[in-house]
Amino acid sequence: MHFYQGERVALFIDGANLYATSKALGFDVDYKRLLALFRQKAHLVRALYYTALSEDQEYSSIRPLIDWLDYNGFTMVTKPTKEFTDASGRRKVKGNMDIELAVDAMRLADTLDHIVLFSGDGDFRGLVAALQQKGRRVSVVSTLQTQPAMVADELRRQADQFIDLADLEQLIGRDASARGGRSSGGRGHRDTTYPDDVSREEV
Repeated sequence: MHFYQGERVALFIDGANLYATSKALGFDVDYKRLLALFRQKAHLVRALYYTALSEDQEYSSIRPLIDWLDYNGFTMVTKPTKEFTDASGRRKVKGNMDIELAVDAMRLADTLDHIVLFSGDGDFRGLVAALQQKGRRVSVVSTLQTQPAMVADELRRQADQFIDLADLEQLIGRDASARGGRSSGGRGHRDTTYPDDVSREEV
């Protein structure tokens, strides 16, 4: 993982994709350690986390995580999920954040030197190419260590640097003994513990 000292870096995290990738690798991400790692490597300007939230539920198990991230150095970008019934009569939940992430990356690109994209979604290949045309370096974080790989080949090839999430486990993985941890300070309190993320089906 190579970064130039002092280069302006922003993290763009596809929350559902990072969750699925880390779970496939068998570990939970410690978001405090994640921020600390990139602050050591370069000048971290912004860390943006994208996720869809269900508004029709009184309580969503992902909301405590969202609150924790919001008060601990992350910029949260959320939108409501949409439910629909497919041709087979199955209920599906749609909560894709690709457009929001792409728009923000292009909007912020002029103030950055290096964009780090936490996603393996091949749909982002065009975004990576556009950012590179603006003279920005782009790193993609996903993994090749699963069967099948979590990163699309065309995205990995387009990136200036591919970082395998499996190689970061020792640096950003959460201690297994802390997985049951809950923040006890209430809303607005900065703490190092937070609840587990939840999985969603995105279409």
